Amino acid sequence: MSAATTIGKLDPEVAAEQIFTAHKHEGAWLDAFTESLDRRRSRESFARTIEVWNLSQAEAARFFGVSRQAVGKWLRHGVPPERAGAVSDLAAATDLLVLHLKRDRIPAVVRRPIQVLNGITLIDLLAQGDTRTLLATCRDMFRFERVHA
Repeated sequence: MSAATTIGKLDPEVAAEQIFTAHKHEGAWLDAFTESLDRRRSRESFARTIEVWNLSQAEAARFFGVSRQAVGKWLRHGVPPERAGAVSDLAAATDLLVLHLKRDRIPAVVRRPIQVLNGITLIDLLAQGDTRTLLATCRDMFRFERVHA
């Protein structure tokens, strides 16, 4: 059985403890391991958002103000640290959309004008680089406690 399979069967806390114990005197190794996990998570999160929102790499590049090749690199190697906050906001918004909507409806929803934002869409907010407002808007969209019977 591979080490990954063995670790994968453990509780995450136990796995972390075993890895830390095995490398506790190797701070550089632990830092590299943590950075590698963070890059992998950011890469997977970014790829999921692109898929769920039905964005091409060219569209994603335009929204983030980078080249299509840069987006390809993000998808292979992870999002650079200076973009992590924006991608994290976008991933959280995507999580909300996936939780509350049928997945095949999401591309239309993110492109639909939002009345309370004077007709701005979630895609417009992304294009403006305003991922905090984008996430706040998604949270507001699903505040069901405001709905009165």
